[in-house]
Amino acid sequence: MTAPTLTPARRQLLHRAGSDGHSRWLAHTANTRGCTRPVRLTGSIHTVDSSSGRILDTRHTATHMPDGVLYVPCGDRRASVCPPCAETYRADTYQLIKAGLTGGKGVPTSVTGHPAVFATLTAPSFGPVHTRVVNAKTGKVRPCRIRRTITPCPHGRLLVCTQRHTDTSPALGRPICLDCYDHAAHVVWNGWAGELWRRTMISLNRALRPWAKAHGVKLRVSYGKVAEYQRRGVVHFHALIRLDTVDLDDPDAILAPPADITAETLAELVAGSVTATGFRTPDYADTGHTWPIAWGSQLDIRPVNGMTGGEITSEAVAAYLAKYATKATEPAGLPVTSRMNAQAAEHYSDADTHLGRLIAYAWQLGGCPSDYTSDEQQQDWHDTFGRLRRWTHMLGFGGHFATKSRRYSTTHKAIRAQRREWQRSGQLDWRTRHHDDVDDTTLIVCDLTLAGIGWNTTADAQLAASAAARAREHRALAKQERTTA
Repeated sequence: MTAPTLTPARRQLLHRAGSDGHSRWLAHTANTRGCTRPVRLTGSIHTVDSSSGRILDTRHTATHMPDGVLYVPCGDRRASVCPPCAETYRADTYQLIKAGLTGGKGVPTSVTGHPAVFATLTAPSFGPVHTRVVNAKTGKVRPCRIRRTITPCPHGRLLVCTQRHTDTSPALGRPICLDCYDHAAHVVWNGWAGELWRRTMISLNRALRPWAKAHGVKLRVSYGKVAEYQRRGVVHFHALIRLDTVDLDDPDAILAPPADITAETLAELVAGSVTATGFRTPDYADTGHTWPIAWGSQLDIRPVNGMTGGEITSEAVAAYLAKYATKATEPAGLPVTSRMNAQAAEHYSDADTHLGRLIAYAWQLGGCPSDYTSDEQQQDWHDTFGRLRRWTHMLGFGGHFATKSRRYSTTHKAIRAQRREWQRSGQLDWRTRHHDDVDDTTLIVCDLTLAGIGWNTTADAQLAASAAARAREHRALAKQERTTA
């Protein structure tokens, strides 16, 4: 009986798993935490005496590390690109948002008594689309779009739909009439959504001035927010907005506002600022045409639990925001995750589909006019409509998906630094138990360059992923045992 023929991938897997350095390789790649496309770095790592600056030891990746490189997680926040790194980002975002509500990580625990609201701000309508509405009382799905009087649109299509769409229906978010939908206004709104949020916060701080004057204090709002794509391909924002008092002697201090300013008061001020904020874009390419930028009519503002009349808990808000921080254009069905060039934009542009038209408009509207020859004209275009072309793969939206005000809570950078310090302290504790001569007065200085991205082979990717999964199971089991102990 002949032995079965092994595929190249299986042969690589057996070769790596059966090699003498397999355990060393696993220990070396453990810091990637199962990253699907780690960054490979090559160069030298120096151990330096922090007091004298003298180099105590130098190691080069080519001679001291498996595969001759140092593996580092890619750190991508998008779950569609790298699920393990996205999970780390989600957990960090959860801690960041929660700290702004309950305290910790440099935020005083007194913030639990501050008025706070959870707001969802949406874009306006650019044309009728297929939707799914569930009756809150009966739980039944309503017909998509029913009208008493049925008249055709200017393009001869009846703007009605009697279907009861499922939650996974591909029709959701798609226009009932492609020609009636304003795709140009859609991508332009995406491009200016960040500016609309900024102006809304300015308006909200101005609305607080009468209250601040009446109480003889200075008030400010702090927020943490995430952007989410609706199925029609337009972004909307989920934001946690908290009210603070400013200490004039210490602006970084977070103090409680006057007691008679409740979460309900803050909710009314937020609603008023949202409805009152709006502007028009600059003139487009010497045509004089501008687009109005304002919020849609669907506005949801709810007090957070712990305040008067609270409806949702701090943990629920943090988990909700953190979940959407790892998403991109997946709900809209856009398959592209990196910037487009002319060939890619032409490939994905399609006059017969909703996404194809959005891509086409974003690319075309973002193109610099040929008569813009001066540096000033080109820079002005680059800062305004030129952004639409740079962010065509995001349907015009070029903002960060998770942002916060400066004094809301800690930062992602600080959380990552704390994680590295915790990992380093654990390594030092282990080394101290086994080596009495370990001195914690040294620094690690890296002189590294990029060698590539991703695992060398499919077998390496499978082994690293399975090792990370076992490590997660071990940590979860250990955590459960500590909880029950």
